[in-house]
Amino acid sequence: MENATTIALSRLVAQSRAMEVTANNLANAGTPGFKAERMVFADWLVREPNLPNTDGLPPGGRILAYTQDRATYREAQLGTFTATANPLDLAIGSNGFFTVLTNAGPRLTRAGHFERAPDGRIVDGAGNPLLDTNGKPIQIAPADTVLSVAPNGMISSQNGQIGQIGVVAPQDPNKMRTEGDRLLATDSPTKAVADPQITQGSLEDSNVKPINEIVKMMTTLREFQFTSQFVQSEGDRQQSAIDKITQRNS
Repeated sequence: MENATTIALSRLVAQSRAMEVTANNLANAGTPGFKAERMVFADWLVREPNLPNTDGLPPGGRILAYTQDRATYREAQLGTFTATANPLDLAIGSNGFFTVLTNAGPRLTRAGHFERAPDGRIVDGAGNPLLDTNGKPIQIAPADTVLSVAPNGMISSQNGQIGQIGVVAPQDPNKMRTEGDRLLATDSPTKAVADPQITQGSLEDSNVKPINEIVKMMTTLREFQFTSQFVQSEGDRQQSAIDKITQRNS
């Protein structure tokens, strides 16, 4: 296969991945706390060997630039806050994350919709308990009926303070991995956020802008179609050359 075709195919693979990321952003435009993902592309440089050095190029021949999908990152911009009637709906005004305890271990999230479980723990929609600053589930006594949450995460009731919600940030945000549409796992150590700026009775909306994502999807689709046509044309050209050589030698 010629270099032009392999280079074009590397671009097709990258464009296909970009379409998947954009589609996932659109699918989560209504997910509280979801952050839009973006791809990082780079050139993968390869030298063609054994070419005569007739044009001043360094030994090793021409440099071929393939498209490489290097990484995916999340946009950190805050989503808008929407007021709700739930005192356990919480929105973080900083770049930190709540921590919930799942069957697979602690996970990070910015989806701040919580509720009071029958056993008194504060849990998310999947029943995962919300953790405090000591990494323990927050427990509310039956007599604590009126709850308030301070900007620093301290939960209180009419009977006094209950505990402080833990809001953390990973030391290396690039090591976070998506699990589902609301949870994140990380191998990076986390540290407490000093000023989480929690707003009670509000949810952070996704920072995805659907119109922008649709434009990105249409642009990616056009590029994919153009590159596909190029690959098809190259394939037709090669097949035509093979047919002519075969006819000549028959």
